[in-house]
Amino acid sequence: MDLKNKHFVIIVTCVIFLACKESVPKLRDIEGQRVQVNYSATPKDSIENFIAPYRNRINQVLDSVLAFAPKAISKTDGSLNTTAGNLMSDIVMQEVNPVFNARTGKKIDFVLLNFGSIRSVISAGNITERTAYEVMPFENSVVVAELDGKAIRAMVSFLIKSTVAHPISGIQIIVDKNKSLQAVNIQGQPFDENRTYFVATSDYLVTGGDKMDFFKDYISLTDSDYLIRNTMVDYFKKMDTITAFEDDRFITVD
Repeated sequence: MDLKNKHFVIIVTCVIFLACKESVPKLRDIEGQRVQVNYSATPKDSIENFIAPYRNRINQVLDSVLAFAPKAISKTDGSLNTTAGNLMSDIVMQEVNPVFNARTGKKIDFVLLNFGSIRSVISAGNITERTAYEVMPFENSVVVAELDGKAIRAMVSFLIKSTVAHPISGIQIIVDKNKSLQAVNIQGQPFDENRTYFVATSDYLVTGGDKMDFFKDYISLTDSDYLIRNTMVDYFKKMDTITAFEDDRFITVD
């Protein structure tokens, strides 16, 4: 084949290739309409029949009675510490400490959670798994942060200045009527600024959530792989009657 014919074949081949190549589609416009979803919409029997067994099973699990509360437990029944806050932080201490100890050989010194994570009152009467979901609807897990004395001091200052009662357990803070710090005790011992402490908290707070920036200075961090909500469920299953009280873990003295 001479050079002229070769060029002709190459040109024809390229034309055919380009003609067969799919063009890239281009978006011209987007059309849509707003469909209001409300209870006036008629459910389809096929969908209802499909999901009914799953919904019934979930409701059965969530509504199974785990324990009993003689009176309501709320996060608004105290100024510096509350029944709901005390209960939740004590539960985290009790349920997570064995896990942390098994993994590290160490013990949790105290617990700090956030006031805003408690989303419901525990009403007087039967406590179910649904109760735990109502109180703690978030998928936050417990982590244990090792903090030095400087970070603990910043934490105490933050709690004193706070306008809400963040849940604590294992630590006692004493202030006077002018909010001047009088004493800090951790596990019944005076706070030692020269040592480190293991603080159980949520994975949300350890990243500085709720303006708790002192957690960002952690020395080490251990994930318990334990949801806060699940600690509540496990605790409720072990107990018959759930009671909670305001106490002296955060108090004002004259």
